[in-house]
Amino acid sequence: MGKFIFITGGVVSSLGKGIVASSVGRLLRSRGLSIFMQKLDPYINIDPGTLSPYQHGEVYVTDDGAETDLDLGHYERFTNQSLTKLSNITAGRIYQNVIRKEREGKYLGKTVQVVPHITNEIKEHIKKAAKTSGADVIITEIGGTVGDIESLPFLEAIRQIRRELKEENTLFIHNVLLPYLPTSGELKTKPAQHSVKELGSLGIQPDFIVLRSEKNVTKDIKEKIALFCDVNENHVFVCRDVDIIYEVVLEMRKQKMDDEICNHFHLSTPASNLKNWEALVQKIKNLKEEINIAIVGKYVSLHDAYLSVCEAIKAAGYFYNVKTNILWINSEEVNEDNVSLVLKDADGIVVPGGFGQRGTEGKIITLRYARKNNIPLLGICLGMQLMAVEFARNVLNLQDANTTEFDDKTQHPVIHLLPNQYKGIDLGGTLRLGAYDLELKSSSKVYPFYRHHPISERHRHRYEFNNNYISLFENHGMMISGINPKNKLVEVIELDNHPYFVGCQFHPEFKSRPNHPHAFFIGLINAVLNQKKRK
Repeated sequence: MGKFIFITGGVVSSLGKGIVASSVGRLLRSRGLSIFMQKLDPYINIDPGTLSPYQHGEVYVTDDGAETDLDLGHYERFTNQSLTKLSNITAGRIYQNVIRKEREGKYLGKTVQVVPHITNEIKEHIKKAAKTSGADVIITEIGGTVGDIESLPFLEAIRQIRRELKEENTLFIHNVLLPYLPTSGELKTKPAQHSVKELGSLGIQPDFIVLRSEKNVTKDIKEKIALFCDVNENHVFVCRDVDIIYEVVLEMRKQKMDDEICNHFHLSTPASNLKNWEALVQKIKNLKEEINIAIVGKYVSLHDAYLSVCEAIKAAGYFYNVKTNILWINSEEVNEDNVSLVLKDADGIVVPGGFGQRGTEGKIITLRYARKNNIPLLGICLGMQLMAVEFARNVLNLQDANTTEFDDKTQHPVIHLLPNQYKGIDLGGTLRLGAYDLELKSSSKVYPFYRHHPISERHRHRYEFNNNYISLFENHGMMISGINPKNKLVEVIELDNHPYFVGCQFHPEFKSRPNHPHAFFIGLINAVLNQKKRK
């Protein structure tokens, strides 16, 4: 069944468990081991799909259509492998499964309890991921912090897994904070000690401890943590704040974390090969030229809402050896009077996806400004749909053109629900999710940047381009350059006489990797650099 690594966190949330988990995954893959990664989230929502970005950042989508936690984006970008529905599950889904089984009589009239029924369901999910993936090592991150009441069943489940599979097949890594007190000029270890003590009270003794700190951690502090938390000093690792998150992999390798993991599991593997990763980090550190890319959206006060978009922009910049500075533009504050001022420093623009009408008029004003002033722009999902609305209103003179998401009485529904698409179905389950094929015209500005065919892209949307308007759009210079071959849905639109005015119905950011940027973002950065050369 493979080996199991469980990563927990204490003291506070947002300690970077996902980055540590991703770094472990990258390290083990570099040693020739196959891995599978998963995130267990303790909240009661069935999945993150209905959560506000203000609550949980972006919703990440897998090829097989799972709406998942944003940490899966880190997992995929670090390890360069695609994950599945088995990579994320919530307490809500666990309880839903157990209640369904109880209603079906699967428990033979027994009293259904947290232990053993909820914990068994959690263990079953973890083991199913191991069996289905066939991976050498399964890395499981437990969301939240030790002490959260909703986390208790998950911690109890992994305690039981160690009891069943023994120490040589399981490894517990605990992330803790070392807060720095400026008044005394010290790093304090007590919060870490209490976190490990709390974990111990639940029957789990960590094998490794990762110390999150903004300051240098001395050998004395590591020795103190090792002593009071009862771990080997070689198993106390330091994860300092870094400017480049991908550097964490190299920091963990420098501290021989991968060696210690392999020793714990009695695995004989080649030494890690991170030449490409080292080259990536060095490239990022030595970027010379800088460009500004504006993200125009309504969640710009919370950057995690557009995390994958940011990383995709940066990765395309790495491809051209340029640093991409992100300009955060709140679309609710963009109007006709200030648009030129707001975007004066933007070399390129991304209008990302989203749901709901708030902030959309500011996006439409942005789109018109970029279209008329030849500013390279990429519209993603709702961004593409609003490109169609703006073009219909201001080029085709269809004044009330709109998406039926915002105006179901519009005379010109250029974006709509397909006829009978969701008849009799609750709209909560009607998103087009996951990977769908794409046929891209060779005349597309993006086509030269694709390295692989056939093309498959990940979707997360409900409304579609209205095919009744295809001829009208194309006759006025808006090319329909990408089509789904099976159902003929419009996937890509782009303006003919423009450096780069491209919209895609899918989310290309989900398939971008730091060493393998996505074609749509490469195209955007290429257009920006060409514009700067011409100027």
